[in-house]
Parts: sequence; structure tokens; C-alpha cells
Amino acid sequence: MICTGTFQAKAMKVVLVVLLCFIVHASADTPANCTYEDIRGKWTFQIGPGGHDRTLNCSSFTGDSSSQSITFDLLFPDLVMDENGNKGFWTIIYNQGFEVVINGRKYFAFSMYKTEGRQTTSYCDKTLPGWSHDLMGRDWACYTGQKQASETLKFIPSKKHSIQKRRNLKNVFYKTNYDFIDAINKKQTSWKADKYSMFEHMPMEDLLKMAGGRNSRIVSRPKPYPVTREVLEEAAKLPAAFDWRNVKGVNYVSPIRNQGGCGSCYAFASMAMNEARVRIMTNNTKKPVFSPQDIVECSEYSQGCDGGFPYLIGGKYAEDFGLVEESCNKYKGRDGKCSTDMTCKRQYSTRYEYVGGFFGACNEPLMQINLVNNGPMAIAFEVYNDFMHYKGGIYSRSGLVDKYNPFEITNHAVLLVGYGADHDTGEKYWIVKNSWGELWGENGYFRIKRGSDECAIESMAVQSFPMMKL
Repeated sequence: MICTGTFQAKAMKVVLVVLLCFIVHASADTPANCTYEDIRGKWTFQIGPGGHDRTLNCSSFTGDSSSQSITFDLLFPDLVMDENGNKGFWTIIYNQGFEVVINGRKYFAFSMYKTEGRQTTSYCDKTLPGWSHDLMGRDWACYTGQKQASETLKFIPSKKHSIQKRRNLKNVFYKTNYDFIDAINKKQTSWKADKYSMFEHMPMEDLLKMAGGRNSRIVSRPKPYPVTREVLEEAAKLPAAFDWRNVKGVNYVSPIRNQGGCGSCYAFASMAMNEARVRIMTNNTKKPVFSPQDIVECSEYSQGCDGGFPYLIGGKYAEDFGLVEESCNKYKGRDGKCSTDMTCKRQYSTRYEYVGGFFGACNEPLMQINLVNNGPMAIAFEVYNDFMHYKGGIYSRSGLVDKYNPFEITNHAVLLVGYGADHDTGEKYWIVKNSWGELWGENGYFRIKRGSDECAIESMAVQSFPMMKL
């Protein structure tokens, strides 16, 4: 776990109360919907035989007489202990599952869910078959997890929710609403809205996928973590403005790309983070462009064009399986069978984490500190339909709704590259790399209001560190 600053115990107790309140209801890339409190507690893992490599298929693993049983106690806020007293780290991953790192091994699994018709039940006291491996990624095994019943507290009943009847938007095509654009520009002056011909006649379903996909929506997210005095003091030493595109005249950020109508923003943000950090670590002597299509087609840690999470891709997948360059699997913008050239050399990363150390521990100063010290980071924020029209300036949500074009709030993954403040107004902003091509926004980038968790952009950030010696 990589943390910047020291977290005070009192502040931690306050924030976890807030955290638990804000992540109760969510929907993401699988129908699982489990909270921090659902997961925290004692678990028994049934671990299958080891000795396998990373090609191990765990999809049908159920545990048998050859399985090893180990009990783990997942404690507040991110401490885990096994039955022998060994200590380690754990974190939830959105509402989708959790990862445990202890005693030289890592364990990751999605939470259990079952769908029958239009009814989905989340079994938050169980996991789907997951993967375990040693820290070197050489000794793999399958496992399943079962939460133990408490003597004093019964399980929260399995969550059931209906799959909302959604309008089929595949045959509904976007059409520019000029009145909506005019209304945005009349309501505020911080940013300019404009039309984009590239959206015209695009299926609304594809437009939603560009913004993360409707399954990526997180109804309630953790608020930024309380800032400690130590973190404030460290952040005060940072420059007033910083941009990895221009550090003493040198650009360390890879070129803008276009994800198209595939919900692969999580892959593009993850690849862009690793690309930039390789550039920084090698002083631009290496400038890889990694393959998002390898993620879309080949990763079991994500759902292809239906979405995924930078923590699992830019971090865990990059450490477990490595990233390949674009030429090894060129971007197609659609799902398909894994077609990556397996002879290609892979670039690995390590020490992946949520900024602050665990899900829910992020805030603005920590993001600044890690951005300047370590490099660009993958972040996520809520996209409203006015954002599609962003042309320039410092974005903040207008609150207006384009009723002409149906749109759902989505959760979009992007790359944080810098920060600053407006020379005239003093308004603070983040500088963010998008994956919608160079013709969108400020040459493919956008600025967004900083310091107020605008569109939940300061609630979670992810980083990992390239391994230059394979």
C-alpha cells in the first residue's frame, strides 16, 4: 500500500461513517451491489491447488476436498488478519468485489449475484470464483469466499433489485439541440458549449457507451476523505500550477485517442496512465502506446465494451498479465475473441492503489501530491448530458437537461494530467485528458472545477507504477 501523509484515527472514523452512507446504492459493470459493511467481517476462503500459471481458468471452480480453507478477518478501515495473526491490506472495488493482500499472496473476486428474468439478487456474503496468486504472479490458484455469520449481528439480507426497463436506444439517433446549447451558454460563463458533428446521427446507445456506459452509473459515491494537517502542509509546497504536458518544456503525455462507441474508457484511461508514467520514468526515451483492444478482448477483470475499472486494469491486470503495445492488437472498438499477438513483449506495472490507500480515502490535496510526485492518474467522474457539448473553459455542471436527446448519468474514466487556476477569476481547475479524439474539447482535453468534488471527480483516483526491469 502506497500512502502519502499520515491519517489520523479520529478522522478515519469520521470518514468511514460517511463512506458507508454514500456507497449503499449503486449499479456498475456487473449486477452485483455490495457495500463496505456487507464485505467487512470474517471470511473463509476455499483455495484450490496452486502451482498454476496466469492462464488458469477459474470460472467453474467450486471448491472440493483438495481445497485449503483459510479464515480472514477484514477489519476497519483496510486491515486484514488471518487465523495465524498475519496482517495485510484489503479494499472494496466499487460495489463489485474486493481484493485482499496478505502473507505473500493476493486474492481478488467479484461478489456473487444471480439474475432471474428482470430480478437480480446480490449475495454479498459470497464471491464468484476468483483468482489468487503470489506476489510474483507465478503461483496461481482459484478460490471462493464465504462470509461467516456473526454471533451478535446477523447478515444483512441478500439485496434484490429489479432490472429497470430501459428504452432501447440503439435505434434512437442523436440530433443536435441548438436551444439546449444556447441555454447552457446563457446560464453560465465559465465554459463554452458547442455542437459536435461527430455526435450527429450517432446511436444514443453508443453515445452512452462513450461516456462510460449506463451500467457504469454509481448512484452514490464516497465523498472526499477528510484532509489531515500533514497532507495540507505537503500540498502547500507544491507549485500553484502543474501540467505533465509541459514540464520545463517537455511533454510526458501520450497522444489523444478516440474510443468511439465502445464503453472502453476505463481501458484508455488505464493505458494512458501507464504510457505517461513509462515516459516519465525513462525521461521520454521510451514512448509506448498500449493496446486498449487487448483489454477489451482478453481481460477477465473487465466486461469489454460494457465497462470496467481502472483499479483492475491499469493496476491489477497490468501487474498480473502486463500490457502490450498497440501494434499487437490494434483498436477495433468492439468486443471479440482475444486476438492479441502472444509473442509480443509485455510491460508490467506494480504497486497499484486507490490514492489515499483504499477506496474512499481520496481527496484534492492527495491527488495533487501524487500527480506531481508520481505522474498522471486514472480518475472517474459523473457525466451529465451538458458535458457532451463542452468546447472550452472550466467545466461545472449547468443543471440543464436536454429532453430532446435521452441520456443517463454515466461514470466516465479519464486521465488527470495537471491542475491550475484561472488568471482572472482565480477559479481552480483540473486538466484532464479525454478519449474522444482531438476535435472534442480543448484539443481532446478538458478543464473541470477543482476543490469542490465537481461531478464526484475527487472521490477516487487510481495509480500504478511501471516496472522497468521485467
